Amino acid sequence: MFASLLLSSRGQPFAVWVGAVAAFAVHVVIAVLVGVAVFHLLPHRALEVVVAAMFLAGAVYAYIAREEEVPGSLARAGSKGGTVVTAAVVIFIAEWGDLTQILTANLAARYHDVLTVGVASIAALAVVAGLAVVAGSRLLAFVSVRTLRMTTVVVLSGLAVYTLVTTFA
Repeated sequence: MFASLLLSSRGQPFAVWVGAVAAFAVHVVIAVLVGVAVFHLLPHRALEVVVAAMFLAGAVYAYIAREEEVPGSLARAGSKGGTVVTAAVVIFIAEWGDLTQILTANLAARYHDVLTVGVASIAALAVVAGLAVVAGSRLLAFVSVRTLRMTTVVVLSGLAVYTLVTTFA
């Protein structure tokens, strides 16, 4: 979100969005493949415990994470094609191993449906990137980054607890 927001503030928001969606699509493909591989390697109950631990780790990460900044030299791209490529590269690198990729792998492992999880994840990330590009700066005027992070912590902690409860119930 922060990379999309920063890049779009330098102009060409649609090009930034296209680059962000391209980067997210590659991340989702990698994540669902990892999720399916993990599913085939671990017994069901062990997999659910791993998923719960990953949700909890994501909550801890969200709690301690700091704002990411995109170096100014990377944020300046001249043409629309250059902006798309710059956005794709910056977001691909910034999101590698990030919470969204880990959650997508968890969902693919949990629900065993690569296509549905993949399409839904790409759609959700495209919407988030669009919101960051179009309304992100306005949102941050009303809601602090800390509030967004704490909301993420609560949601991920809840998912961890839910996963453990349903696993052992």
